[in-house]
Amino acid sequence: MSDSLGLKEGVSMALGGMIGGGIYAVLGVVAGITMSAIWFAFLVAGVVAMCAGYSYNKLNSLTDNQGGSVTFVQCYLGNSTVAGIVGWTLLFGYIGSMAMYAFAFGEFTAAFGVVPTSIIANVPIRPLISVMAVAGFVGLNLLGAQTTGTTENVLVALKVGILVVFGLLGLVYAFGFSGAPFEYGVSHLGGFGPIMAAAISFVAFQGWQLLYYDQESIENPVDTIRKAVYVSIPVAVAIYILVGMVTVNLVPQALESHSHVALKDAASMMMQPYGLAHVGAVVLALSALFSTGSAINATLFSSAHFAKGMLSDDLLPDQIGNSGTDGIPERTVLVLGSLTAAFAWYGSLGAITSFASLSFILVFGSMSYLAFRQRDHDEVNAVIPAVGTVGALAFFPLMLYNLYTREPNTFYMVLGIAAVVLAVELLYFERDLIEEEVTQFEPDVGTVSEGD
Repeated sequence: MSDSLGLKEGVSMALGGMIGGGIYAVLGVVAGITMSAIWFAFLVAGVVAMCAGYSYNKLNSLTDNQGGSVTFVQCYLGNSTVAGIVGWTLLFGYIGSMAMYAFAFGEFTAAFGVVPTSIIANVPIRPLISVMAVAGFVGLNLLGAQTTGTTENVLVALKVGILVVFGLLGLVYAFGFSGAPFEYGVSHLGGFGPIMAAAISFVAFQGWQLLYYDQESIENPVDTIRKAVYVSIPVAVAIYILVGMVTVNLVPQALESHSHVALKDAASMMMQPYGLAHVGAVVLALSALFSTGSAINATLFSSAHFAKGMLSDDLLPDQIGNSGTDGIPERTVLVLGSLTAAFAWYGSLGAITSFASLSFILVFGSMSYLAFRQRDHDEVNAVIPAVGTVGALAFFPLMLYNLYTREPNTFYMVLGIAAVVLAVELLYFERDLIEEEVTQFEPDVGTVSEGD
């Protein structure tokens, strides 16, 4: 059996990265800004993501070097330092995203109430479950690409199926049993609110770009990835809109009071006419586990390939892994898994996930701009990457403004994390220059000492 992944696995990996913790973590925040106009926010974010996907595909087809954002910066700008900074920023974003998924996985597992709130020495169960989930998917990824791809097919099929059924049954309840009018939020479309909500939801539409780091594991990669991206993004947008509209119309109060379980409340309500309210809540909670689990799996698999490419280009220390190994370096998977587990165990993830959102907006906009610069090629339509660039330019300040006004503490933490990451990156990429300066400085110090 070949280890190469085909179109089905490619679509599954892309959807697994998108429809993960975002549908549960982002929904409440977006709905709080737009309410029943949530469809517009998801649509705008999806359009910008689709423009970025088009840009990635064009950049990928115009170069012979396989890779993603880092490769594109190296090829089209010729600046390894900038490429490395982009790579490190994305890697931290992926680690934060995986930690968010693991955090949500632990919360939904603990919410079932079948395990005690603490086990040993008053250790909370949620962090322990999160770390165990990360460890499980680390082991799975060490088994190889085919095992990972097959598992992803199963996980994605389950969660997408449950969410689609949830949405359709929600529409049946809304139009057949509710009695209340179905709101489309036209009155909420004015102002910057919907665009700001689109910026906040953008993290939910990243994941497809991870396929570009897996090209050595994909059959006919340029064509397969192109098709997978163009299929997966619209499917994700449709599912988000369907689930969002149903939830906002059925349980608006739950979205305000406890947004992270609002979907479960909506599932319980829509199944009441059939006497299956509890079953609906349990099935939806299981869907949350499938969603967050597959997101961890897909992101870990692809970010390890991403890190391998950076190792090959000397953009990461050799201690993180061996770029010459077949498949993904085991040490790289273990390092990424360990960092993810640490973030999932310690503290709140608000700052790190916000940093991840901003990094994806910045990088996707940059790739759209790179594609726009290639508009002289006949196969590049300049309008599409231009829309992606302008969209990202609008999203970035709106995201910062939202954090500053709504969560000032998180805003300053994001700035702090960004400063630390940038400082570490510059220390690594300018290490030769720093070493040279130190070497030149030491003899001068010795001369001064002898003179004394």
